[in-house]
Amino acid sequence: MMKIDKTPVPLIVPDTDDPRLTQSVTGTDQTGARVKIKVPMERPLTLYLNSQEIVTMMTIGDYPEYLALGYLLNQNMLKYNDAVTEVEYDDDLQVVVVRTSHHTNFEAKLKKRTQTSGCAQGTAFGDLLEAVESVALPKAELRTSWLYQMTQTINTMPSLYLEAGAIHGCVLCKEGAPLCYTEDVGRHNAVDKIAGWMYRHGVEPGDKILYTTGRLTSEMVIKTIRMGIPILVSRSGFTAWGVDLARQVGLTLIGRTRGKRFIALAGEDRIVYDQNLAYVEEESAKHKRKGEGGDD
Repeated sequence: MMKIDKTPVPLIVPDTDDPRLTQSVTGTDQTGARVKIKVPMERPLTLYLNSQEIVTMMTIGDYPEYLALGYLLNQNMLKYNDAVTEVEYDDDLQVVVVRTSHHTNFEAKLKKRTQTSGCAQGTAFGDLLEAVESVALPKAELRTSWLYQMTQTINTMPSLYLEAGAIHGCVLCKEGAPLCYTEDVGRHNAVDKIAGWMYRHGVEPGDKILYTTGRLTSEMVIKTIRMGIPILVSRSGFTAWGVDLARQVGLTLIGRTRGKRFIALAGEDRIVYDQNLAYVEEESAKHKRKGEGGDD
C-alpha cells in the first residue's frame, strides 16, 4: 500500500538491469545462424478505481502505481485536486487499486471508448476533448540550446530500447535536463507513468518539457494538455489532428527532432533561437532510435 502525499522527488531512469523487464530469446538470423537477443516483457495489469474495474493494460510492469494514477488523471477519471487515500498493488494478481475519499462511478463513461492510434491498444474515453477545450497552458519558453542539450542527453542515456528494442520512451525535462524517464510497450503507458509520478510528488508542470520517441498523435497531445505541460517534443512525426489540437490550445509542438533538425508546427512563439548550429553534432548512428527512417 502507498499513502499519497508529497515526498522527496526521486529521479526516475530506465533500469536496464531489472530482469523482470526483458527476456532473452533464441532464434536465427538472415544467414541461418543461431542468435540470442533480449526482448521486452509484456504483461497484463488490471486497474480498479475503488471497487470498479476500469481497464486491463499491457505493460512491461514497472512503476504500476505511477501508471495507474497517470492513466486515471489523463482519462479525466481522477482530478488533480481529488484526495487519493492509497494505491494498492498486488504483484501476484497483477492488479492495482486506486482508492479515493469520494465515491466514483464511471459506468456510463466506460461504455464510450475509442481505441487510439497508440501501439499496445491505447484507449480514450468519452469526454477527453471537452476536458481540454478550456485549458490555458502556462507561458513558457523553449531555448534551442535546451532542446539540443536535452535530446543529446536522452539519446546517450542507458535505455531498454537500446537493450531490447520494441519499446517507447517518454522523458520529462526542465530546461535541458531530464527529470523522469519512463519506457513501455506503448507510448501512452510511458506518458501516463510520468503523469502519475508528477501527481505523486507534487511536480509543477508549467516550466517542463515532455519528450517522446513516438508519433505526435491526438492522444499524445491531449495527454500533454491534461498534464498542463506547455511543450511537447518528439523525434518522430505528426498527425493532422494532433497538430490541429495543439494549435487550438497553444501547445508548442515540435517533431522530427534528430541531430540539428527539428520542425515546429504549433506554439512557435515560445521558441528562442539561442543555439549556434555550427556547434551542434549530428546524431550518432549508435544512438539512432525508432523514427529515424520515417515518422513511426
